[in-house]
Amino acid sequence: MKKIFFSALVITSLLSCKTESKVESQVKKDAQAFLDTYTDTFKKLYYQASEAEWAANTKIIEGDTINAYNVQKTGEAYAKFTGSKEVIEKTRAFLESKEELDIVQIRQLEGILYSAANNPEIVTEVVTKRIAAETAQNETLFGFDFKVDGKSVSTGDIDGVLRESNNETERLKNWEASKEVGKKLKGGLENLVSLRNETVQALGYEDYFSYQVSDYGMNRGEMMAEMKKMVQEIWPLYRELHTWARYNLANKYNKEVPEYLPAHWLPNRWGQDWSALVNVEGLDIDAALKDKDPEWIVKEGEDFFVSVGFDPLPKSFYEKSSMYPLPESTGYKKNNHASAWHMDLENDLRCLMSVEPTADYYETIHHELGHIYYYQAYTNPDVPPLLRGGANRGYHEAIGSLLGLAAMQKPFLAAKGLVPVDAKVDETQNLLKEALNYVVFLPFSAGVMSEFENSLYAENLSKDEYNKKWWELAKKYQGMVPPSERGEEFCDAASKTHINNDAAQYYDYAISYILLFQFHDHIAKNILKQDPHATNYFGSKEVGTFLQSILSKGANCDWNDLLKESLGSGMSAKPMLDYFEPLTDYLKEQNKGRVHTLPEKI
Repeated sequence: MKKIFFSALVITSLLSCKTESKVESQVKKDAQAFLDTYTDTFKKLYYQASEAEWAANTKIIEGDTINAYNVQKTGEAYAKFTGSKEVIEKTRAFLESKEELDIVQIRQLEGILYSAANNPEIVTEVVTKRIAAETAQNETLFGFDFKVDGKSVSTGDIDGVLRESNNETERLKNWEASKEVGKKLKGGLENLVSLRNETVQALGYEDYFSYQVSDYGMNRGEMMAEMKKMVQEIWPLYRELHTWARYNLANKYNKEVPEYLPAHWLPNRWGQDWSALVNVEGLDIDAALKDKDPEWIVKEGEDFFVSVGFDPLPKSFYEKSSMYPLPESTGYKKNNHASAWHMDLENDLRCLMSVEPTADYYETIHHELGHIYYYQAYTNPDVPPLLRGGANRGYHEAIGSLLGLAAMQKPFLAAKGLVPVDAKVDETQNLLKEALNYVVFLPFSAGVMSEFENSLYAENLSKDEYNKKWWELAKKYQGMVPPSERGEEFCDAASKTHINNDAAQYYDYAISYILLFQFHDHIAKNILKQDPHATNYFGSKEVGTFLQSILSKGANCDWNDLLKESLGSGMSAKPMLDYFEPLTDYLKEQNKGRVHTLPEKI
């Protein structure tokens, strides 16, 4: 999905001279007329492009070219308009007089210029090639036929094996099958890196990674320093988790303790989430959900948001979304990666996923509906359509993850009847399970993904070193190695969706995890007056009011200012570290006498 996000700028003092005031008024009037006209055309083209992309993601037929044609044509129309010379020249002219504009106009104009850099008319041929290449890459990725022992399997099947199987041979086959798609994507990725860089360089950006980072009001060096800091702050805890996992998994598979974690031992294709390694007694949510319909899971998510004061979802959400697995007899495939779509920047809201009655999907539906309700909240008269996005991209993911976290805490689950109120829960094991999700994710997101894409776009990483670099980073940051040698015929990084179609933005997720614990800490301690480890947001209108105060502003604010206004501080990992602090002593006790193979500092 195409996204537009806008950085707020500081407006200078307005001129007070009467003559200049008249000029200012005319400039403002002209700028507003331009913005209104631009917005009308933009919304129409955005919707057409969204519809084409939706069709391409929900009905994938091998050999069919109609979806690819429609995506390319609507994408080209969108690109031609947003990147037109006329738009760029007029926008720059208005911004030269920005002291005569109001802050909302400045934000919109800056956003228009930012969007133009992704599609500048002055390199039309490059933009056209990039759109075609992106379409082809997505078709290859989402239409790929994964096979194990010659039998077609879905990514969901593979994920299930990696989460649940104790058969190491079966695990290895499925892990290797999950990476086969990378071979088909490697050449396309190299091409996309070149085309994306060429596109944004036309408007003065050094590279595509720097372009995406600029949306935060930061440069590439500043973002990478922020990512490095995040990993360093959680490293002591991650190091203990890594040691714990090595010994526990070696015992599980009756093998010698490895120096680094074999990738196929872990319950996730990329080793980014290890939470399935722990089953918390008293919190067997899968058992409680196994007889539920997938539709019930979705309604549960909506029920939560309504309980805190949000409006019910529009009828069209259920009519137009694609939220359930396709029947086996269906003659086409769909993208099963969960996502939320704001189709028209108004009220056409949709979710794409394949919900099943599991704990993972129970959490996922609350996460994805967090995005949907964010869309709904900032679709209001105070937020112009061009500013209908998150305060920054990380905010959007933070809100989704926040609601996912809240939906998995025992008091919430007990109130919903999914676990007994008097269930005996090992709180340490529960905290360990959460750490294996949230803490384990940061070395992958802030370390592996961010550094790999930085190397791809900004450091001219050679195609002949894609796989070497990927596994060097996985070893350094995750302490994870492939089960066997992975040469350059593979491109294991490209098996990750975001490398292909949400490029140079994965640090969004790292930022979101820091923000989510800040928001959760504030809600638990200052609104609910509850232990952050045991909260129940359900039915709290105060929680809803707090969330609305953040969500309803969209991108019509400065994200740093909004954070300080909402929480009283800037971005900080302290609430996350405080949350998991009780786990440290337990892990150190568990790891007594064990060898740590990751360095003390990174």
